[in-house]
Parts: sequence; structure tokens; C-alpha cells
Amino acid sequence: MRRKGIFLLLMIAITVLLSSCWSKKELTDLAIVSAVGIDKTKDGRYHLTLQIINPGNVAGGMQGGGGGTQSPPVTIYSASGDNLVEASRRASGRISRRLYYAHTNLVVVGEKLAREEGVNTLIDALDRDPEFRTTSSLVIANHSTAADLVKTLTPVDKIPANKVLKTLEFTERIWGENVKVSIQDVMKGLQSPEGETVVSGFRLVGNHKQAQKLENLQESAPEATLRASGIAVLKQGKLVDWLYGSPARGTVWILDEIQGTDINIDWGGKKEAIAYEPVRQKTNVSAQVKKGQPYISIHTRVEGNIGEMEVPVDITNPKVLTKIEQALRKEIKKELKKAIEQAQKNKTDVFGFGEAIRRSRPNDWKKLKSKWSDVYFPELNVVITVEAYIRRTGLRNKSFLSDIKENQK
Repeated sequence: MRRKGIFLLLMIAITVLLSSCWSKKELTDLAIVSAVGIDKTKDGRYHLTLQIINPGNVAGGMQGGGGGTQSPPVTIYSASGDNLVEASRRASGRISRRLYYAHTNLVVVGEKLAREEGVNTLIDALDRDPEFRTTSSLVIANHSTAADLVKTLTPVDKIPANKVLKTLEFTERIWGENVKVSIQDVMKGLQSPEGETVVSGFRLVGNHKQAQKLENLQESAPEATLRASGIAVLKQGKLVDWLYGSPARGTVWILDEIQGTDINIDWGGKKEAIAYEPVRQKTNVSAQVKKGQPYISIHTRVEGNIGEMEVPVDITNPKVLTKIEQALRKEIKKELKKAIEQAQKNKTDVFGFGEAIRRSRPNDWKKLKSKWSDVYFPELNVVITVEAYIRRTGLRNKSFLSDIKENQK
């Protein structure tokens, strides 16, 4: 009995010490923000655009009450302020619930703001908020405002923020001209000795007014849609250039972020006759300093498959495969070289070459650091070595086009 009494007293004491649900948040009191758009107004204030989820409309297939009328899956609220905190608090005056940023997974910065003021101040505000997650993705609105992107309703993915994130994820995995970066990644890049990094761009294509209407979701070919568009180059937090095509893919390649893409080479007098699909690649960057001059070596090894041939090619012949591999190495090397030339032109070491020198030659880096961006990097000697190998040729060896040519003789 004595033991039971002691146990009972212990349980009562523990119960008193329990904090229970003192910090509970009822879902019915929260406005869940899925995306935030940040622009700058003409009078120099911050303009905040919030994409708030309508849970009932998302779960119910966008079906509203009253005769089956449709309602959008998200609602947009906007407000302006001298800083982000003020703009956010002003927006709360228009919403019947408390703004909840813990599930915000996308931040869009308008091009004008990124180019004129930069993102440093914005990132500081987001990083200070204990509710906001720095793992959220960051994109720059390409030739558009952040508000236009956040307001766009998208088919397939009901929540527009998810459309942007999934597009970034799959285009990075399949095409290789974009990179999905978080606020945390951008912070690390801007805190590096060079203070330079890259961020993916997104663009609104089509009718801007139609993008915000439900009719845009009811068309088989929507009049307005969002698409990944280029890579933004940030220097000291400000947008200085856009990269497209070969320079964009070459940049992603040097950063060792290529997961999949398509390399086309000329063959038999026909442009881009053979399509090569890399399945794995590895890029290594090393640095040396000789007689006070820095040197960078880039080594890329690629393995992949032949995806398509538009001319008859005897790929059963090892000598032919060797020639195709040589052409692939030349093409990949050309893209890497274009990316480096563009970066040197902008004086933006987004590849982290300076960091490579600092790690391998810290004493030499102390002498190079002050003139790195303006003197050494623009004239930097970079040696590129590419290895490209064909591992598979698809479901057939001999080309279907070769069979047609032989049968028609």
C-alpha cells in the first residue's frame, strides 16, 4: 500500500508539471501561406503578395457551395510597407486568420527589386523569423513581377507554389538548365569570399490578366502558364545577368549539379543528328598557384546512352563509337568554356574557383583575394578535360534508318 501511495503522489506531481497544449494553434484560426512574392513599389516600399491555401477547395476538387460553382484553390492578399515586417502585419488587417508561414515553401523576388536593391535585406528578414523556414526555395521573376507569378492559377497542380517547385525539380533532373536552390543555399553563396551565387528564374508566359482567372484552369491549352526560364546571377546580392542555353547548362555542369540532359552532335553532314543522354556525371575542380598566378583545372567524366539518331550510323563498329565519343567531349567542353567566358565577362565567380584556391592554397589566397574579382578571375587560365563514354545504344544496335537504306538499294 505504501508503494502504491508513493506511486500515486509521483503521478500527481508529474501531471502538475506537464505543460499541456499551451502553444496550440487551431487550423481554423490559421491562414496557411504557400508562397510569398516580394516586389518594390514606385515610391520605394516593399510590396508583399501572399498566396494562401483554401483547404476546402483543394481537398474538394475546387467545388464550392451553391449549385456547384467553382472556387480557386488559393486566395491572394497583398500589402505594402517600409519593410517586410510592416507589410506582413498590414496584410493581416485584411485576413480573418493569423498568417502562418511555417508551410511557406516558395519565395519569389521581382526582377526589378533583385536588380536594383538585391536580396540581402530580404533574406535577413526571412532568416530572423522563427516561423519561416530557410529551406524554402527562392526564385527570381524573369522579366516579370513577383506578384504576377504568385497570382497565376495553374492546371494539374492545384497549388501554384507546388507547380513551381515541381517544375524546378524535374527540369533540373531532366534538362539541366536550372537549379533548385533554397534560401539557405543562397545565404551560403552570398556569405562566400566572392559573394556570388546563382538562382533559377521563372516567367509568366501568355495573357497576364487571364492567368488570375478560373477560366485559365478550364482550358486544355491554358492562355497563361508558368515556366522555368534561365538562371539569375547574383553578385553581392544583386542580379547582374541572366544565363540561358549553353552558358546556363555549362554553369550547372561545372557546379556538379547536372542530373540529366541531352547533348546533340552533328554527324554525316546533318546538324544535331545524334542525341546523347547522360545518365551519370562527375565534375571535379582543382586549383593551383604558380609564380603568383592562379590556375584552375576542371575534369568532367560523363557516361550515357544514345537516345536518337537521324542519320544511318553503324554503332556496332567500335571505331565509330570512339568518334562519336570524341565529338561529345568536344561539344561538352565547348559548353563549359562558354559558361566560364560569360562569368569572366560579368566578373562573377559563381563556380567557387576562389574558394577552391582558398582551400588548397590559403596563403596564396590571402594575396589574391583583394584583386580576385577585378584582376585575377577575368583573366583566369582554366584547363578543361572531358571524358565522355557511350554505355548503351537503346533497344537496337543497328539503326532503323540503316535498314531502310539497305532495303532501298
